[in-house]
Amino acid sequence: MKILIGYDGSECADAALDDLTHAGLPPDAEAQILSVGEVWLPPPPPSTYEIIEQAREAKSPAELERNFAKHCPAAKEALALAARARDRVQTNFPNWKVTADSSCGSAAWELVSKADQWKPDLIVVGSHGRTALGRFVLGSVSQRVLTEAFCSVRIARGRVDEPNSPVRIIVGTDGSPPSEEALRAVAARKWPPQSEVMVVLVDDPLAPEFLGKLIPPLGEMIEEDKREEKEWVEEISERSVKLLRAAAIKVTCVVKEGDPKRELCKAAEEWGADCIFVGSTGFSNRFERFILGSVSAAVAARAHCSVEVVRKSSR
Repeated sequence: MKILIGYDGSECADAALDDLTHAGLPPDAEAQILSVGEVWLPPPPPSTYEIIEQAREAKSPAELERNFAKHCPAAKEALALAARARDRVQTNFPNWKVTADSSCGSAAWELVSKADQWKPDLIVVGSHGRTALGRFVLGSVSQRVLTEAFCSVRIARGRVDEPNSPVRIIVGTDGSPPSEEALRAVAARKWPPQSEVMVVLVDDPLAPEFLGKLIPPLGEMIEEDKREEKEWVEEISERSVKLLRAAAIKVTCVVKEGDPKRELCKAAEEWGADCIFVGSTGFSNRFERFILGSVSAAVAARAHCSVEVVRKSSR
């Protein structure tokens, strides 16, 4: 498994590193820490020798510009931050291969660009939102990475806890292939003993019952639709529970009515969940994801806990 971790030295970034110990990640993995320095002034002019050497390695003017920027103070500070995070991650995961790197520019853009090149299975970023209003209204690096990345993204809101303590996970499902990917991702992880999974299927009713009382033929159609929907819900629930029980973890399944964007967050808060796993509907390009939005993006913005948006890896 390849994991790209964005780190800026903040408290929420440190919390995101600690949150990894509750993410069920494998004992053997390859992780790369990337810290991004924002450069407001150009770096000092390089020597003729540096220009020749860097130009020889660069494949484009933009890459040459990035090579120059790496030698500015901001880039060096970012690399020191990444090295500090590497040591912290290495302590928590002794068998991982962990490296540190730095870049300069927009944090979100650099993370997405790095992911396009390195092709990780998972990107991990912290969330600066502290209140429900702040998470809902304010944009952030984490939200942009979530929108533009082509792999799974974990927006981590860490907790203070002992390593290997039980974890509570919510998986949102609607029976679609993306939500099944989320179930498979949870089933494939190695969770601490006594961890629990709650599969939440949110049913959004299509027609109010009073219409059926006013128009009898319509009422019969609604009742038939309800019967079919109930069978559909039972089928999804049974399939979800069967898949997760194979992973030797305690599983319950609940059905809720309403808007999935609200109900998943509400269920997580009431149950005290540590993380919500949701699938992401696949769009053909970044522009579609940005314009259309999704349940996964809304949940990631509103949830009080960590959220992992699962996308099937194309690697």
